[in-house]
Amino acid sequence: MIEHLPILQVLVPLLGAPLCIIVRNPRMVGLFALSISTITFLVSCSLLQQVLQNGTIVYELGGWAAPWGIEYRIDYLNSYLLLLVSAMSAIVLVASQSSISRELPRNRHMLFYTAYLLCLTGLLGILCTGDAFNVFVFLEISSLSSYTLIALGNDRRALTAAYQYLIMGTIGATFIIIGVGLMYMMTGTLNMYDLAQRLPEVHNSKTVLSAIGFFIVGVCLKLALFPLHLWLPNAYAFAPSIATAFLAATSTKVAVYVLIRFIFSVVGPEFVDTVLPLQEIFVVLGVSGIFATSISAIYQLNIKRLFAYSSVAQIGYMILALAIGTPLGLTATLIHLFNHALMKAALFLAIGGVVYRVGSAQLSHFAGLGRQMPWTMAAIVAGGLSLIGVPLTVGFVSKWYLVLALLEKGWWPLTILVLISSLLALIYVWRIVEWVYFSSPRIVLDEVKDPPLSQLVPIYILVVANFYFGIDTSLTVGISKKAAEMLFGGVF
Repeated sequence: MIEHLPILQVLVPLLGAPLCIIVRNPRMVGLFALSISTITFLVSCSLLQQVLQNGTIVYELGGWAAPWGIEYRIDYLNSYLLLLVSAMSAIVLVASQSSISRELPRNRHMLFYTAYLLCLTGLLGILCTGDAFNVFVFLEISSLSSYTLIALGNDRRALTAAYQYLIMGTIGATFIIIGVGLMYMMTGTLNMYDLAQRLPEVHNSKTVLSAIGFFIVGVCLKLALFPLHLWLPNAYAFAPSIATAFLAATSTKVAVYVLIRFIFSVVGPEFVDTVLPLQEIFVVLGVSGIFATSISAIYQLNIKRLFAYSSVAQIGYMILALAIGTPLGLTATLIHLFNHALMKAALFLAIGGVVYRVGSAQLSHFAGLGRQMPWTMAAIVAGGLSLIGVPLTVGFVSKWYLVLALLEKGWWPLTILVLISSLLALIYVWRIVEWVYFSSPRIVLDEVKDPPLSQLVPIYILVVANFYFGIDTSLTVGISKKAAEMLFGGVF
């Protein structure tokens, strides 16, 4: 069984998804989905342990060796992210039953969990596979189920948001498959390891350059890099709270992984740097995204939209760190991938608790909730402190390594801009604090109190994780450094 863990990582949620339609009882289907997600988390823990002990795992599907067959490759990079995605999925699902009971009718619960597990399958498949075409297939599985999750929101605007995401996502997927198809045309292989061996022979071809361009633009659409982020704010704002928490913690992180894997393992950073002005483009878009979307967040009246714009800004930090082009810069990107998932999952679950009690995520409805929902508001403040980068939080660790990487490169002006951008985060977090603690309650109802323990427990697991991994960085920094060294060493 141990040797088949790579395929079980994907098969378990894939087989569990259709079974959710059979288990029609809302409570039972929630418990079933949680058990499936917990199994995937345990599998990812075992895979990470094996990678740390024995190195890269290569699993050949059906016994067919690559490039004729499809293989899964699990190394430091994707085992680290498999742990993150499966952990976030399991934690979020703990809060799902009580949350969606208020936001979705009972007859949609089984559809929600089916789409949720399919989305999880797609994300885990993207991380596991060593086949470029399979990346596209799993990307579409996760995307199509994401559209469904968003459209299930009880606000009619959720349908518009899902449709907008569908259009943008389809354009991104089309660009990706064009890029994959052009690379296949020039090399005759879809295996990423084999592509890395054959692409140098045709690097000077305009077809390969076009393929790289199509692929990178398509992935940037999927990861919501500014200014290709227009689908994200509404998607996060109008989706069910559980779907928002899950997608914010996992979806864009996996898209960043695809970009990193493609640049470092398939094409090679040296070729990208010499042929395409990717570093300059990423620096400009990363910094522009940080400031433009942080300023937009300040003026939002819906808390979910506010933190959605904040997510685009955080993606800007990741891309800026990636653009530095050094092992320390890539380490900063990978650390922030993990840390940002902890921040946003905690924040969106806490907002889901407010929606559970108040029925709205409008900023005006947060007035005075610091006295009515003290534990929930404390969690939001803790997540906000992490976004700002206060010491002892994961946000501080992320910005510390980003600043170190910038200083190592000698990019002093960008270091100053990163520090200034933290003040913008302080402004929009303070707006929430002001409404929560210094305004009179506008909703005086007996039921306006902290959500049930089924929601508070996962929220505080994530809040504690925000501080724990801000103090003990052995897991995040240790594995991120190993993954960065592996990628810069040309090991796949």
